[in-house]
Amino acid sequence: MLRDSIKAAQVTAMKAGDKPRLATVRLILAKLKDRDIELRTAASLPDDDTLVVEVLQKMVKQRRESIALYEQGGRQELADAEAAELVVIEDFLPQQLSEADTAAAIEAIKAELGASGIKDMGKVMAELKARHGSQLDMSKASGLVKAALA
Repeated sequence: MLRDSIKAAQVTAMKAGDKPRLATVRLILAKLKDRDIELRTAASLPDDDTLVVEVLQKMVKQRRESIALYEQGGRQELADAEAAELVVIEDFLPQQLSEADTAAAIEAIKAELGASGIKDMGKVMAELKARHGSQLDMSKASGLVKAALA
């Protein structure tokens, strides 16, 4: 399970004295704890690995946005700190599909569903997320789906 590997990474970072990595791993665990608390009142709980991947993907997206803003603002030292956190967070994410593999998956789903135009984009995106959600950046996939259906 992903959560166990993150906890093991925390112990490893503590023993190694790797303070930047330890801080990022603790941040990940804190976000997971927050998400667990949010879901206490939920009617149905998602699979634990799915939950962890969602949290990690959200953190990656936040880091990328922050890096862009810091670089625009001329704050390279803050952008570098965010980039270092991004590397640690991405270590825990499953291997991402390449653009070619993503395009192939989109074409397969498009053919399977009989999708022919933009009106079918929602169906294709839903199926793509169900099958490959943990291996894709859905914002990038959205553009690829739109291009494939246009």
